[in-house]
Amino acid sequence: MTTINIELLASGLVSILLGVVAYFLKQLINDFKRVEKDVSEVKNSAEVIRTEFKGMNALLHQRMDFTDKRIEKIENDI
Repeated sequence: MTTINIELLASGLVSILLGVVAYFLKQLINDFKRVEKDVSEVKNSAEVIRTEFKGMNALLHQRMDFTDKRIEKIENDI
């Protein structure tokens, strides 16, 4: 009878510990899903910033070329 109680107690303890492990694994999986979502948002934001930077860079080069042409015209007139 004592052996059965010890086995019952041990199996109950193992069940509780497995339940705790399962709970923390579930929380870990949820955290990984949130991290994956955040990473995708960061990638999208980085792509938007990169696209805006390319547009501004092209505009800046266009303005520099226009300014160079104006300076050359003024130098040629003088």
